[in-house]
Amino acid sequence: MLESLIEQLPKIVAEGKKEVEKIMERLESENHIGLQTNELVLPVRKEANLFRGKYQEIDGQNWFNRLCYGDNLLVMQALLSGDEATGLPSMRGKIDLIYIDPPYDSKADYRTKITLPDLDLEQKPNVMEQFAYSDTWKDGTVSYLKMMYPRLYLMRELLSEQGSIYVHLDWHVGHYVKLLLDNIYGKNNLKNEVIWHYKRWTSPTNIQYQKMHDTLLFYSKSNNNLFNIIKEKLSKPKKQNANDGKGKSLRDNDGNVIYHIQEDRVIDDVWDLPILNPQAKERTGYLTQKPEALLERIVKASSNENSIVADFFAGSGTTGAVAEKLGRRWIMSDFGKPATMIMRKRLIDNEAKPFLYQAIGDYQKEVFASTKEFKRIGDLSQVVLNLFGAIPFFDEDSPKNLGQLKGSRTLVYVDSPKKMTGAATIKKALELKESFMGGWNKVIILGWNFAFDIANILKDIDRNKLEVLVIPPDLLTKLSKNSSYQQLLKSGAIRFSTLQYLTIKEPKINPYSSDVEELEVELDNYVLLSPDALPLDDKYKAKLSELIAKDPLALIEYWSIDPDYDGETFRSKWQDYRENIANDGDPLRVVRKATIEVPCKDNRQICVKAVDVFGFESVVVKEVS
Repeated sequence: MLESLIEQLPKIVAEGKKEVEKIMERLESENHIGLQTNELVLPVRKEANLFRGKYQEIDGQNWFNRLCYGDNLLVMQALLSGDEATGLPSMRGKIDLIYIDPPYDSKADYRTKITLPDLDLEQKPNVMEQFAYSDTWKDGTVSYLKMMYPRLYLMRELLSEQGSIYVHLDWHVGHYVKLLLDNIYGKNNLKNEVIWHYKRWTSPTNIQYQKMHDTLLFYSKSNNNLFNIIKEKLSKPKKQNANDGKGKSLRDNDGNVIYHIQEDRVIDDVWDLPILNPQAKERTGYLTQKPEALLERIVKASSNENSIVADFFAGSGTTGAVAEKLGRRWIMSDFGKPATMIMRKRLIDNEAKPFLYQAIGDYQKEVFASTKEFKRIGDLSQVVLNLFGAIPFFDEDSPKNLGQLKGSRTLVYVDSPKKMTGAATIKKALELKESFMGGWNKVIILGWNFAFDIANILKDIDRNKLEVLVIPPDLLTKLSKNSSYQQLLKSGAIRFSTLQYLTIKEPKINPYSSDVEELEVELDNYVLLSPDALPLDDKYKAKLSELIAKDPLALIEYWSIDPDYDGETFRSKWQDYRENIANDGDPLRVVRKATIEVPCKDNRQICVKAVDVFGFESVVVKEVS
């Protein structure tokens, strides 16, 4: 007989505690996880007179808000560790408020809708996201709770002694997560079970009441939690003689003469707040976006001006947007590439203060959960090797992710689907090329996911010695659904593509004044991966090919410029993005050319970064005299 969920809870907690012990030990070692700064973003929506005099202000600032891309379990470990080399201190005990809105059930549709000129698409999650979602729900609520336990614990480590956490849930898992929170934070530290009551479309049923509320579990780290009493204004009718100031009586429906008075009322634990209106100005198009009014209440109640507020399932970025408006500092993270793109655009659109866009470096879990299909046919990396036409090494001492291209001295290296292919992978592959089994003429890396600066890493490497190709992201779907491994092997239908890249026209310098010059930067072309290598259903690929041939730059979602790149930190001092109509009035395209004012300099190195609608990043570096 299968154990019930309540019977499995002690095991879930015990496993969670063991995982936390390992994490805490790793935090004390030298091999702790770090955050890599992809950009320092200076939000600018228009081109003219951009940032004169801001260089010193940026470099002298002690705090930057932080938007982090990656698995929040790893992001939180990096925040706890800190990074002395980059001057980013540990956040342990520094955060006054954490709000999270984690997923509620496994039936959510994680596809992202993309609107392009004359073409609407639905993008599937990338490979790392697919593995994360499948890990979270592979055993239903049990695996969900296993995912949540260490994360909730690390959040407690990040909270200050006066800190609080609000966990936003609904009826699917709320009562189970409450038991985990009781265990980690202490049952006595449950301050409130807040009910967010809202009204939406009616859906009549003969067997139950319509569901019209979510639950927010509000816990503190100690009895000394920061809390500000929040009041709301109520309009209260009084049956009494009154008029409208023009001699006309004000009456209710039964004819009683009335007037209204305003009263301040301390809010209780039932909040009547509307859900986000489909036409609301703050709407980003993110499916689970929460209204700013809800977060404003939470942020005002449980933080003060200049407090640090964090959200580790940040989604559309409402927490950061509200914290910014209310004068709080913020940290946000999300594992979804579309979510981080939406957040970055939202913050720029709101003209936020400069913030860091960061990611876990060459990281991710090396071990992944194998499906029955992979168990039957062997390790996934060996499946990829065979589909590529390489022969795996069957020696017990040889790594399973290495193979040899038939009839050549070419080594093939398959990276993990839960890892970003970046500098560390390139270094390791080159070392294997020289040392493994006597050395090889060339090494080919087959990767699933790539570091943002991969193109820059590869620019000085001889392609005759090392080549990087992209594994199709729909391979897992094809293996697990209608196509068997043997069919794919015989058909040769799996195509491995080269990386995408961006080109720009030669930048121009025009004199403006004795100490200021104008820098003109123009996009030239964008060469995308083959549509076969994109996370799309087949029905979209042909139409996308037509758009790529006709207007490849229409695929750019966001691009930014660092006019004085130091080779390490990319400072985004100008940016444009789709939906920004401040520059050209076209919501479906970015502008192709930017003219920005910069201090005069004999020689400068500029860096241009672009992100396409699928989340792929490209970098171009140019020397300008």
